[in-house]
Amino acid sequence: MPVETRTTCPYCGVGCGVIATVDEKGDVSVRGDPDHPANFGRLCSKGSALAETLDMDGRALYPMIRGRRASWDIALDTVASAFSAAIRDHGPDAVAFYLSGQLLTEDYYVANKLMKGFIGSANIDTNSRLCMASSVAGHRRAFGSDTVPGTYEDLELADLVVLVGSNMAWCHPVLYQRLAAAKAARPAMQVVVIDPRRTASSDLADLHLALRPDGDVALFNGLLAHLAYTGHIDQDFVAAHTNGFAGALMAAGQSEPATVAAATGLPAPQVRQFFQLFSETEKVVTCYSQGVNQSSVGSDKVNAIINCHLATGRIGRPGMGPFSLTGQPNAMGGREVGGLANMLAAHMSIEDAQDRDRVQRFWQAPAIADHAGLKAVDLFEAVADGRIKALWIMSTNPVVSMPDADRVKAAIEACPFVVVSDIETETDTARLAHVLLPAIGWGEKNGTVTNSERRISRQRAFLPLPGEARPDWWQMAEVGRRLGFADAFAYQAPHEIFAEHAALSAFENGGSRDFDIGAYAGATETDYAALQPFQWPQPQDSAPSGQRFFGDGRFFHSDGRARFVPVTTNTETRTSPAFPFVLNTGRVRDHWHTMTRTGKSARLSAHLAEPFAEIHPEDAAAQGISDADLVELQSTTGGRVVVRALVTPRQAAGAVFVPMHWTDETAACGRIDALIPGRRDRLSGQPALKHAAVSLRRHAAPCQGFAISIRKPDHLPFTYWALARCEGGYRMELAGAAPETGWQPWLQTAFDLPPEAEMTGYTARDGRDVRLAVFAADRLLALLFVSDEPVAVSRPWAVEQLAKPHPDRRTRGRLIAGRPPADQPDKGAILCSCLGIGVNEIAIAAESGCLSVQAIGARTGAGTNCGSCRPEIRKILQSMQPIAAE
Repeated sequence: MPVETRTTCPYCGVGCGVIATVDEKGDVSVRGDPDHPANFGRLCSKGSALAETLDMDGRALYPMIRGRRASWDIALDTVASAFSAAIRDHGPDAVAFYLSGQLLTEDYYVANKLMKGFIGSANIDTNSRLCMASSVAGHRRAFGSDTVPGTYEDLELADLVVLVGSNMAWCHPVLYQRLAAAKAARPAMQVVVIDPRRTASSDLADLHLALRPDGDVALFNGLLAHLAYTGHIDQDFVAAHTNGFAGALMAAGQSEPATVAAATGLPAPQVRQFFQLFSETEKVVTCYSQGVNQSSVGSDKVNAIINCHLATGRIGRPGMGPFSLTGQPNAMGGREVGGLANMLAAHMSIEDAQDRDRVQRFWQAPAIADHAGLKAVDLFEAVADGRIKALWIMSTNPVVSMPDADRVKAAIEACPFVVVSDIETETDTARLAHVLLPAIGWGEKNGTVTNSERRISRQRAFLPLPGEARPDWWQMAEVGRRLGFADAFAYQAPHEIFAEHAALSAFENGGSRDFDIGAYAGATETDYAALQPFQWPQPQDSAPSGQRFFGDGRFFHSDGRARFVPVTTNTETRTSPAFPFVLNTGRVRDHWHTMTRTGKSARLSAHLAEPFAEIHPEDAAAQGISDADLVELQSTTGGRVVVRALVTPRQAAGAVFVPMHWTDETAACGRIDALIPGRRDRLSGQPALKHAAVSLRRHAAPCQGFAISIRKPDHLPFTYWALARCEGGYRMELAGAAPETGWQPWLQTAFDLPPEAEMTGYTARDGRDVRLAVFAADRLLALLFVSDEPVAVSRPWAVEQLAKPHPDRRTRGRLIAGRPPADQPDKGAILCSCLGIGVNEIAIAAESGCLSVQAIGARTGAGTNCGSCRPEIRKILQSMQPIAAE
């Protein structure tokens, strides 16, 4: 009988419930959990494809020491010995942990306890520093605690939803579909999108404010001044529940739309329209994400937004409040256990002597870190200059994701001792490990995660642990025992850690701290197994205290009042004649982080299979760049990438957008964060990943190519290549000089083709016009096209040929032609990843009379699963008719 397991998606911070089914053959399928209050059965394209990411290809299955297999005992002894020696010789601040929002709360808790309470250093930070640190800083300044006030329901109850620096349609797709459904049910609801790019989220917007990079503070300062000038301040709320309004208003400056327009690059009428909407609408939710956080003034942006909600009293009530959309599946859980270098467990403060004493007593720890540790950028700078002697990296890939990534790579290479815990053996970071410890992944993990609305859910295991892989918490507990702290790390199962975490949240709390899940302090294994999703706080021996915070005007500063934070407009110019373009980085719809999981799914790579740069048509024309050309970007760091040009008016002139997913595993030169300087927010330490100065030029290559193969290539000697999974094998884009050996020998060797394989096709024009196909019996093994310009081959059709028989000369001739026969229409570039629907199929449906997104869905299925492609479907329809599709 099939076995169903309720678990939680491992991607973004929406925290969707998933039902995983394992059938009699051991095959896994997934669907959305209709009873989970985050998604009510919806899943995005990534969540829908989870079952396609569970193979063992590339998995770390046993410990490795300097590339050689080792036993767990030897590996753990080696780690403990190296850390112990570094602490003995150089002090506790000579070691560091770098964690991840992919970890479960139980993993995070043990790591934080080991480092801060027993090693005695706060040098434990996380890739959440790159994601949410400015939100944490802004919350703590305003509220006295890192508290998200509202819930997802507020987006559905609001009359105005403002999305600031958030491409919710691609980065939080299920939440976007909840918002879209609410707007469809109440068309009077208004949506404003504030983003330099016209992203897919703008499809839902009544107003798109394409402000210049880092113009957010000027816009919300202007709004605060406008609220005061027009009499929309809630004077009673401000007087009774806040401090500092006068100072914040003075810092905000003038409210005239023309002044704000000059500071933000927006048209004055749009500024006026936004100010009026916000002023006259009581139920306002302002959602913000990486466009706000990933900035050198991110904390000030957060407080500029919160100031406007405090000034109007629109916080903590249904349909009102600022809302930080968390990027990772458990960045919130990491914050709860003190995973950041400047925090303690249970939202306690490392600067507070009473909090330090409280945590130390609860843990019965020999020491407690008494000052903030090194934040991510500072931590890797300390690795680079030799202050850090031993480093443990868990479940993240900083060689790709950190700013100034080439320098980070060099720092890790030079570090005396590096441990990496990961599920993959060949990530850019794992390859640098002295000791590689095999971790477990989604489907194998057993623990909890917390989503953006403070909802704690279970990730449950439904697969056996592969090889010798072990949980992260177990690895750290074993090292803790070897360091001499056996009693404190005697955990046998994750429910014991969760119960301890819950008990600490309630320890000497009494309502003085926001995070309290004391109701679960005594959780047994049975309780833990049955745990249903719940929102905190859940204090011990009392009923839940409500879904929202601050509606009663009580905050967590010592006087119970919120703080207005004076912030000033940032006017810094980073571009120069040598580096005249602003670089913005971010995610694409169907991939996640550095693709160690999503890269395993062929359909998730079908939508966008190579790194690219979005460039405005005017900039492209000025640089002599055409759509699909290769382009080279460089920055002040000395970093360089080569990516595909995507010329589009969605991108503002003077700026380019490049996604952050591609690594040295998947592209020749695509690690975009190598171009991002280490500039960061002065308070939060969060790096400015969305505002760097770069140069842009066309990249010339004598040849460009496209290939598919049943095998992954082991040698790509080209200046540009991008590799992606496809059904039955791999697809790749190529550019550069022809191989010295010639195309045919290279094809044979690079793809390890059998010597008896049959090769057909031709090579002409000194290797600049090539079409080769390789067969074993009637099976296609590899197919290569080369030209001196971008290869005009239908990629979706070509990819499908790996799974089809090719028994005769006629079908093989079609392969060499590179296009489907007349009776097999070319579906075109894949737009709907869930169902594999191409742009040509959507265009044909539109031409036959399907003139709405709903009609397209009924005819083709596109947009009917996760809905993430609906904005793109609507753009196709709009291009085909004068009136926008409804």
